[in-house]
Amino acid sequence: MRGRVLLTAALLAGVGGAYGSAAWAGTASSPPALTAFTALAGPAATTPAADHNDQDVMFARMMIPHHRQAVEMGRLAEGRAADPRVARLARRIEAAQALEIRTMSGWLTAWGEPAPGESPGPAHHAMPGMMSPEDMRRLERLSGRAFDRAFLTMMIRHHEGAVAMARDELRSGVYEPARRMAASIVSSQSAEIREMRSLLG
Repeated sequence: MRGRVLLTAALLAGVGGAYGSAAWAGTASSPPALTAFTALAGPAATTPAADHNDQDVMFARMMIPHHRQAVEMGRLAEGRAADPRVARLARRIEAAQALEIRTMSGWLTAWGEPAPGESPGPAHHAMPGMMSPEDMRRLERLSGRAFDRAFLTMMIRHHEGAVAMARDELRSGVYEPARRMAASIVSSQSAEIREMRSLLG
């Protein structure tokens, strides 16, 4: 239990502890980071603006660095991927998630909330599906078929984390554009997970 408390404290510090009341509804299959939030967080509180709540803010502030890492992974595929299907998938992921980053950054600006920094900190690396700095350095050193296999394996895990976070937004968020984006992430990234598993096979 002490471990869960420490993990939750670190994550809340990474996103500005004011959002500790956000509801990260857990399930039996939730990743550990989400389960830690569920154990200690209360129900999502609606902000005075009444059009978004703490969960919506948390969704944007956590998903932005999560997406940034996926974009970085996608860029690494250029010149390293052996399979053109992997290269095309990487470009597609990069384009889609870069657009979503801009959209979520716009929400935070409109809400008067600070956007996360460009470099993910320790709390961000503890989010579901995030790669460690060591993982990213290892991927950067690979090329050819070894890169393809590592990229697909890592991106599957990365997408699974994003889908879990998006489902939390669908459970507890109230801002309709954020809920629509979350639904799109669940649908599109679940399809890409199936695609990547097929490429691995």
